Amino acid sequence: MLSLLYQEGPSTKGIFRRSGSAKTFKELKEKLDSGTEVDLAHESIFVTASLFKDFLRNIPGSILSSQLCDKWVSVLDQGNNEEKIKSIQRLIEHLPRANVVLLRYIFGVLHGIEMRSEENQMNAFNLAVCIAPSLLWPPVSSTPDIESEFIKKISSLVQFLIENCCRIFGDEITSLFGEI
Repeated sequence: MLSLLYQEGPSTKGIFRRSGSAKTFKELKEKLDSGTEVDLAHESIFVTASLFKDFLRNIPGSILSSQLCDKWVSVLDQGNNEEKIKSIQRLIEHLPRANVVLLRYIFGVLHGIEMRSEENQMNAFNLAVCIAPSLLWPPVSSTPDIESEFIKKISSLVQFLIENCCRIFGDEITSLFGEI
């Protein structure tokens, strides 16, 4: 999924914002959940993006770890950008290795999309609004007002992560997929 999003996302207007066919999404999700091999290359990239966000939402405790939720939310309250980046890097060290590897690929894809935002209309802010709710959620449910405020904070954090991903994860995230 990430490979396809890396290839097609930068040239796709509204990637992660628009959703594909609900019927196709449901059929493919059932196939993937049952372990059936699926060739996503012949499907809509919007369905692939929806499937990927769904995959992220189903990671137990979220990819950024709901246990670290308060720390993630408070990162942007820190001093200058350098201090924020250092705080983020320290938080990443507390994540399981598999989460860190997946995050590097995710932000490699998001960076590639954002680099061509004039073409796809998905700048860091727009990408963050679409993807942030799939990356982190609070450990307990709350009122709609608190949840809305939380999503705004997490979206700002994800926007910061996209805009500074090379400094946070290293410049090599721009070439994780090699020459596809």
